Amino acid sequence: MTTTISARPAAGPRELTRASDRLSFVYLERCTVHRDANAIIAEDADGVTHIPSATIGTLLLGPGTRVTHQAMSVLGESGAAVAWVGEQGVRYYAGGRALTRSSALVEAQAIRWANLRSRIAVARAMYRLRFPDEDPAAYRRQELLGREGARVKECYRREAARTGFPWRGRHYDRNNFAAGDAANQAITAAAQCMYGISHAVVAALGCSPGLGFVHSGHELSFVLDIADLYKTEIGIPLAFDIAAEGEEDVAPRTRRALRDRINQTRLLDRCVNDITQLLAPTPAHHDEADIVTLQSDSGLHLASGRNYADEDLW
Repeated sequence: MTTTISARPAAGPRELTRASDRLSFVYLERCTVHRDANAIIAEDADGVTHIPSATIGTLLLGPGTRVTHQAMSVLGESGAAVAWVGEQGVRYYAGGRALTRSSALVEAQAIRWANLRSRIAVARAMYRLRFPDEDPAAYRRQELLGREGARVKECYRREAARTGFPWRGRHYDRNNFAAGDAANQAITAAAQCMYGISHAVVAALGCSPGLGFVHSGHELSFVLDIADLYKTEIGIPLAFDIAAEGEEDVAPRTRRALRDRINQTRLLDRCVNDITQLLAPTPAHHDEADIVTLQSDSGLHLASGRNYADEDLW
């Protein structure tokens, strides 16, 4: 049997759904993921579910999932990030494709990351987004880290008091998710989902996941930076709400509640705006066109597709 699926052209920028308009994430487990035209289908013992691939921010593939090559192809064409997550969703591996054809934002990120002064300026701006009641303009790196740690501890205590959940501190064993109490399990589950969502937006905007301004040395440093922007506002309070409701099925209940909260607050739209403002407040984007130029001296950009051997560029 022949097929023309692989012969379909990749979707252009005008055809792709903006990152801010997508579903935050879709979680699947114990099923087979296929392609049906330009959508994906998940088939399990209960039947078949159709999912428009262009509306997905991140597809989380849990235990027992199988995914076909053609399903991955359409997900790549639509710019969705895909994460294989472990039991209870506590391990995360992902890839994706930018929705933009422009390198403007990743170039702005690289420029700000490469200079130590602008790098800490972005770190301070991230702190200010998280805690707008405090001015970090004079804080050095160690002071930023110390103040951030104190604010997060304060958030834990405040949410425990609000929900009445007995809090004994943050404990996380990456090899044993069930070792923590309900609040710790919910915090971990919420964090892992937020990493997936942040990775989807970072990839969709064409940024580098590895060039972080607070985190460093990891392929997802910038993803961790962005996910942390919403930890004390969304992730931790929601986790304590879930823990206070009961200790059964903490991880799936956290994922569902977080998905609803993200959609209600339009977090993807906010995430896109925050990244753009942090890296390039007035970026020169060309999202709806494929523009390739050649670099010359003094910041001059030349049209590509031409041979300049016989031209006087000076």
